[in-house]
Amino acid sequence: MVLSAKIYEVREKQPIRSLARKLFNYRVEEEEEGRRLITEITDLEVAGRRLRGVYSKDMIIFINRRGEKTPTLITRESPFTFTEYDDRLLLTIIGKKNWANYVANELSKILFITIGNIVEVKIKAETLRRYHEENPEGTKVIFFDNVDIPNVDKLSLYGPDLMNTTLYNQYLSHGNIWYIVATSRKFGYIIGITRNCVITAFSKISEYDFMRFIEEEIYPLIS
Repeated sequence: MVLSAKIYEVREKQPIRSLARKLFNYRVEEEEEGRRLITEITDLEVAGRRLRGVYSKDMIIFINRRGEKTPTLITRESPFTFTEYDDRLLLTIIGKKNWANYVANELSKILFITIGNIVEVKIKAETLRRYHEENPEGTKVIFFDNVDIPNVDKLSLYGPDLMNTTLYNQYLSHGNIWYIVATSRKFGYIIGITRNCVITAFSKISEYDFMRFIEEEIYPLIS
């Protein structure tokens, strides 16, 4: 199964244990379509410079059954980890981008009353380029954005030897690297990385190992 995650930063840095106290026993119950819906945070654990937990939310979706919309209760969950990294407080949420963004805003509201205190982080274009060029044989896909060619929004390259192509240098002269799919030299995982820190593991990998990879290989790339 493909694992995805997105990385954020807490603008108002606080001690890990202070965050844990605010999140501990968080639980909200609502009524919808005659069902009781629960939003809660579970499995909180402080481990050194990390705070781990799971955000879960019950939702009603409507299933089409022979022309009738039948309400069905589902629960969406996302593990998250707050990590003290250097002088920053980073948050990694496991889940697809849009859902991770939603969870980040909900955590911001729980911790700080309002959204905007948990924000996106970036990897500079030149940093992502250096990451690729230090292990060019590992990169299989590159997308470029900020393209200055009229009516062209993005350019892409696929193949086993992308750095040693005329097109690679040509595309660099017209845009910036936005997304790569590469095999990590250290870990051996096939990973997709975007400049706004959406990380996708295409290799079979546990959530624990995925987080370890992110902390050791992706955190140092963040600007």
